[in-house]
Amino acid sequence: MGFIELLYVASLPVIKVLLITALGLFLAIDQVDVLGADARKRMNNLVFYVFNPSLVGSNLAETLTSENVLTLWFMPVNILSTFILGSALAWIVIKITRPPKHLQGLILGCCSAGNLGNLPIIIIPAICKEKGSPFGDPDLCHKYGMAYVSLSMAIGAVFLWTYVYNIMRISSSRAKLMEISESQPETIDSAKDAYTLLLPNTEFEEKVSFSDKIKLQLRKILRNLNFKTIFAPSTIGAITGFCIGVISPIRKLMIGNSAPFHVIEDSASMLGEASIPAVTLILGANLLKGLKGTSTPVWTIVGIVVVRYIFLPILGVVVVQSAINLGLVQKDPLYQFVLLLQYAVPPAMNIGTMAQLFGSGESECSVIMLWSYGLASIAVTLWSTYFMWLVA
Repeated sequence: MGFIELLYVASLPVIKVLLITALGLFLAIDQVDVLGADARKRMNNLVFYVFNPSLVGSNLAETLTSENVLTLWFMPVNILSTFILGSALAWIVIKITRPPKHLQGLILGCCSAGNLGNLPIIIIPAICKEKGSPFGDPDLCHKYGMAYVSLSMAIGAVFLWTYVYNIMRISSSRAKLMEISESQPETIDSAKDAYTLLLPNTEFEEKVSFSDKIKLQLRKILRNLNFKTIFAPSTIGAITGFCIGVISPIRKLMIGNSAPFHVIEDSASMLGEASIPAVTLILGANLLKGLKGTSTPVWTIVGIVVVRYIFLPILGVVVVQSAINLGLVQKDPLYQFVLLLQYAVPPAMNIGTMAQLFGSGESECSVIMLWSYGLASIAVTLWSTYFMWLVA
């Protein structure tokens, strides 16, 4: 396929996302108020607790088997790579732009955690259905593509709620402690755990070596981890789907039209189909706050956009192509495309939820999301076009 054909195939899914996102934005404005704050919260709960787990679980159960599961081992490594490289680049952005202290965790989160589930779940099926897709039969493309993306969503959720959650928690705590210390003459120790090593800090830095900090604080990670958020419903859905797909006796009972309990899998699949339009509408509605503007530093936004849409995708090509050349990744163009796409998506939407939870950087996060997802229409289209050419 030529560049124009690939560009056409890659642009249509993004256009569909933009159209539904615009509808969500329209439904959220005060004059319409169909997706107001209360409605978004209730709809978010439906997506979080019902739709997403059903989508992830049903897709993994249908496509994963004991034979093919071992071929997907590189995906967790690839996702971990996106978090590590994103964090390193975020640290550089913080050093260069010198943002306010309360935004440091937000910047680390936006640069390290991409939208590894919701957006690819919209993009992959749309690409598979387009005439001229380089991934072959539309039904097989959809079947396996959704399995890859569901696994990506589940793994990404684990990293997001273990790593980014604690980064933003520490950053928020530090900012609040600094405010207190500025208003009171007493010295206040900052919250300490291994995550603080990533957050540049001179006011509360202890004069100990890097290795000593790690040794002293490793046990605090486990104490501070919120296992309730780690095992989010999507993660539980992934574990359930994984077990059903891989354990042959259970699979025979639930998967396939002749299976005795196939109605359970069919029901979960039906619920999961509601996830994509619901998530896209919520995405548009959440961007409304960003349109109202705030005092987010311009260079902070520029730094995050450059990291997510220029440097991370370039590094992603290097990582994935190296893995392919070393024989670590199966020769499946669709699987390779999903691995590459994980480096070129905008920040995870749950970062906004965390900012709201900790009461730090919520309005700034809305502006960052607005620009990130607005520019995604161009960046994701161009990178998707290049990735399809590369793997095909």
